[in-house]
Amino acid sequence: MLFSFGNNKSNMDPALINFKVLYVLTQLCGLTMIVLVGTWIGQHFGGLGGTANPSLEFNWHPLFMTIGFIYLYGNSILIYRGFRTTRKKTLKLTHASIHMGAFILTVIALKTVFDSHNLAKPQPIPNMYSLHSWLGLSAVIIFSLQYVAGFVAYLAPGIRENYKIAMMPFHIYFGLFGFVLAIASALMGITEKAIFAIPTYSALPAAGVLANIIGVLYVIFGALVVYLATEPAYKRKALPEDTALLSTNSATE
Repeated sequence: MLFSFGNNKSNMDPALINFKVLYVLTQLCGLTMIVLVGTWIGQHFGGLGGTANPSLEFNWHPLFMTIGFIYLYGNSILIYRGFRTTRKKTLKLTHASIHMGAFILTVIALKTVFDSHNLAKPQPIPNMYSLHSWLGLSAVIIFSLQYVAGFVAYLAPGIRENYKIAMMPFHIYFGLFGFVLAIASALMGITEKAIFAIPTYSALPAAGVLANIIGVLYVIFGALVVYLATEPAYKRKALPEDTALLSTNSATE
């Protein structure tokens, strides 16, 4: 089970009950966000395609960025608090695996957007000129460096415990910072797409309304993830086996 409160419901911690409700709401928001992005590009922009049709290949970009760089990234941040009864070593591996999945989807999403620009006809579209592209690439770089630093600090063997403790505030800060930057970039990206691709956007056609709703869901999802990840009352308490593992590691250093 995702949460374990004991057999007596009357003994449930109210803070954890609130966490459970908000966590479920976060998941529903994230899944709805993905479905609506798929609907948006499917109904209003022709669906998905390959390099033979650059405009349709581009549509992989918002879809994979939403799945990988927002939904999976956010869930990776929450993994320690969501699965609070799971051993910490398992959570570390799961955290790293979800991050890797997010990274793979992000790389594919970047390739599709560069392809769609470089293969556009009658002439290529310039790359990396918009604020969206600058902030988006910055978020990807921060995410990648954060992943490497976290892997070395917390999964590589032989790292001293005091180094891990010293690294933790930076790991948490830059993880959240990269996630917020990804949300900001996604908002700019969907606005940019709506302005360029929906001629009557100012009249709020169905495609424009859907774009705005997706943007609102980005904000709500991001706000929920940051709140759940930073609220002290929702912090995961160390399990006995975590303490034992820590003692064993300290004794061998």
